Amino acid sequence: MPMRKPAILITGASGEVGQALIEHLAAAGDSRLLSMDLQPLPARLVGMSTHVQGDLLDTHLLARLVSEYEVDVIYHLAALLSTRSEVTPELAHEVNVEGTLGLLRLAAEQTQWRNRAIRFIFPSSIAVYGMPDRESKHLYARVREFEWNQPRTMYGCNKLYCEMLGCYYSRHYRQLAAQQPATIDFRCVRFPGLLSALTVPSGGTSDYGPEMIHAAARGEPYACFVRAEARIPFMAMPDAVSALLRLASVPRSSLSRQVYNVTAFSLSAAQIRARVLAAFPDAQIEFVPDVKREAIVDSWPADLDDTAARMDWGWAPAYDWDRAFDESLLPTVRARYQHPNS
Repeated sequence: MPMRKPAILITGASGEVGQALIEHLAAAGDSRLLSMDLQPLPARLVGMSTHVQGDLLDTHLLARLVSEYEVDVIYHLAALLSTRSEVTPELAHEVNVEGTLGLLRLAAEQTQWRNRAIRFIFPSSIAVYGMPDRESKHLYARVREFEWNQPRTMYGCNKLYCEMLGCYYSRHYRQLAAQQPATIDFRCVRFPGLLSALTVPSGGTSDYGPEMIHAAARGEPYACFVRAEARIPFMAMPDAVSALLRLASVPRSSLSRQVYNVTAFSLSAAQIRARVLAAFPDAQIEFVPDVKREAIVDSWPADLDDTAARMDWGWAPAYDWDRAFDESLLPTVRARYQHPNS
């Protein structure tokens, strides 16, 4: 029987976080990369990983991958995002929960078979929080991991439940078995809104920030679906990738918990608009709140308390708002649309 090939598995690999992870891990050159997505990888990444274009819910496909590869680490990025999840909640549950459950079960079985924990890295979201009203959001400005876990969206419910599933599989799976089996090493980061430069926003409720920038660069008017004073925390995409890699690299003994907040800066929609207008003076950005989408944003904290991540594994963002805009967002978006002022 041929030896299986050791690999790191990245699901949702064609998204911006997945693409950046492939670039970083391929540059390190320590492991074979196995990527998976419904979409193909961009041309620049071809050859950096063995890419499988397929559905995460295809159990036969997963079984074939396990037969060929010995997966040591899983970065599970595949998900149906918040706005799309509200339109098709049943599909969201199928993709976000059933897909995650299948991977957790696969990781648990492989962990037991090898008697060595597979590391399972899971990006969660600010959507797991549910502030009841704007007054509470104002009073409880920085929220810790265990506070206000009452999500009001299907996406938030999916993410919170998957966090709990991950903790179950890493602590209690088959706990009534005669001999306690080895368990997976589940680690989770809860991201704030992510500011995307390389890819066009596609279905996130926090996407009004990057949508402003992309619309301005294209010379198109933009109607922001939240009011000017709406505020949530954000993070530049390079820091999101850094957080995943950093959390995956630290010894398990350094971690006091399995789910960690991470964040970088908190901004109002008006602050984002002002910065975009400074870079694109002709941009047409107005505030036309969508009551339902704005209510979702209002249910999310104005800021996240990421003290635990800073203490346990040295988390610290490299990008504040100025650097994120000037060095990451603005030049990348301008180059994408070949803006004449670039």
